[in-house]
Amino acid sequence: MLAIIASATLLGVDGRRVSVEVHVSSGLPCFHIVGLPDTACREAGDRVRAALTTTGIPWPQRRITVNLAPSGVRKNGSGLDLALAVGVLVAHDLLPASAVAGTGFLGELGLDGSIRRIPGMVPLVDALEADTVVVPAGCGSEAALVGRHRVREVASLAQLLAALRGEAPWPDPPGDEQTILPPLDPDLADVRGQAVARLALEVAAAGGHHLLLAGPPGAGKTMLARRLPGLLPDLGRREALEATRVHSAAGLALPPGGLVRRPPLRAPHHGASTVSLIGGGTTWMRPGEISLATRGVLFLDELAEFARPVLDALRQPLEEGVVRVCRARAAVCYPAHFLLVGAMNPCPCGQGGPPGACRCSEAGRVRYARRLSGPLLDRFDLRLDVARPDVTQLLSGPPGESTATVAARVATARAVATARGVSCNAQLPSWSLDEVAALSPPAAALLESGLRAGNLSARGLQRVRRVARTLADLGGRDGPLGEGDVCLALQLRAEPEHLGAVA
Repeated sequence: MLAIIASATLLGVDGRRVSVEVHVSSGLPCFHIVGLPDTACREAGDRVRAALTTTGIPWPQRRITVNLAPSGVRKNGSGLDLALAVGVLVAHDLLPASAVAGTGFLGELGLDGSIRRIPGMVPLVDALEADTVVVPAGCGSEAALVGRHRVREVASLAQLLAALRGEAPWPDPPGDEQTILPPLDPDLADVRGQAVARLALEVAAAGGHHLLLAGPPGAGKTMLARRLPGLLPDLGRREALEATRVHSAAGLALPPGGLVRRPPLRAPHHGASTVSLIGGGTTWMRPGEISLATRGVLFLDELAEFARPVLDALRQPLEEGVVRVCRARAAVCYPAHFLLVGAMNPCPCGQGGPPGACRCSEAGRVRYARRLSGPLLDRFDLRLDVARPDVTQLLSGPPGESTATVAARVATARAVATARGVSCNAQLPSWSLDEVAALSPPAAALLESGLRAGNLSARGLQRVRRVARTLADLGGRDGPLGEGDVCLALQLRAEPEHLGAVA
């Protein structure tokens, strides 16, 4: 007899529909899976056999052939276990086919018959066209985010069989657990002094502009960068679902309620490999750090300590907002809409500028500078030298504005950008700049002098205009950009020599 059960497999951050076709026939007892399964899929037969036996259901002593359709798409992971077990029961007449009609099954089986959670529940459920989906207990809130299915949660195979046979009702979803409040974001008021750096942080949050901070150890670069996510507004429904899909596909724990509503912050170590940052792999195409930072902040501390090929791999995602990973077995496209913040020392010893303080040789400073390529540096809209704060400000200076105060201005500026059809000014297309970021004659003359002196590239010109537009929005100024906004945008985009040895 033949049984066809609906399920799904994960490819990148997208789910792919899979029909688990189980055929039970006469012949020598054996179990065979076809349809490009990976190792975890091929081992499903042993898990299913043990789970059925433990549950009290005898294993059919017949020839069992399983086809995972479409056969040309590679299947990975253990998420097809539950569908395979149900297919064996239906094909062996131990379960009526009508009981599973219009139902999809997702989950891994334990040898004791338990049903375990799998990564990627949101994209997997989204791929199913069935009206009802059965998922492991505890995954109901995550599966319900898609909003198109009736979700059933089961904890074991015995519980599932009782519900499908009508011997017991479907288990009630677990009650609402006590809400655990997420940790509060660090407050910007903790930063003493650093007026220019605080302004750069506000501009980066309001316009979505990439930010590079260079300065000696203890200047407050990391302290500033970790306060940037708190300035960003909550994610809208579409952005939150996109970030949730990526986190779910990576197997990361989701916040209470299942939806990632706050912009995420990812801060990988400087020893990270290209694959860990960009994404990919061999059997499991896992999203990388830049995709996990989607709709949030990617903070690269000790930027110059990253391998140069790793940093240069960021150039295309920064421009296009996606990263395409091509391997021999598959090609996937991950989202990469992130705000990049880098922090680095001015030289290997970290002291940099003050005369006599730097202990580095000229050759060492040059080698350190070459770790950041010119094209990557050009993609930072804001490049700032951060000096150590004044002792008086550090010990007895008044606190600066709080995160809530600055975030309110950021939200207002973002609302203005939304009225232009983009979520932030960094996404303004180049063809719209003459209308949205028109230049007054003094501002145009200032930019022309920068271009003729070779201090600005064509890309840099567009980025300066977008930053100037953000500065004007924060100040509530409409109309053409004035000389003051353009001059400040140029100052915030410091030339390479202002970043110590970076060239």
